[in-house]
Amino acid sequence: QVQLVESGGGLVQPGGSLRLSCLASGSYFSISINTMGWYRQAPGKERELVASITSGGTTKYSDSVKGRFTISRDNAKNNAKNTVYLQMNSLQPEDTAVYYCNAVGSYSNIPGRLKAFNSWGQGTQVTVSS
Repeated sequence: QVQLVESGGGLVQPGGSLRLSCLASGSYFSISINTMGWYRQAPGKERELVASITSGGTTKYSDSVKGRFTISRDNAKNNAKNTVYLQMNSLQPEDTAVYYCNAVGSYSNIPGRLKAFNSWGQGTQVTVSS
């Protein structure tokens, strides 16, 4: 299985910055993580995509965060560990939400046998308030 652990949330004033991190790890023979991303869910609203990044570095952002947020990714040599970051600048109260990390790919515990996965982190609270 693939586990995701997030960190970096907290309370910040409007106009401030935060950096979220998410580490993907687990016990497997091999792994290939295709896409990693950040989603958020505000009270009373549906979970929405904030930003995503593929293994090739292609990024995607929601219109509400373009120009303010930057997603980046570190790939380990053998892809055994992957970390995705979300640099959030010029934060506004409407950015307040629980932010979730997501990873999609495949892994193998037996050579030649691949299992697809779609894993979520536990969520980290981001609150923007004066």
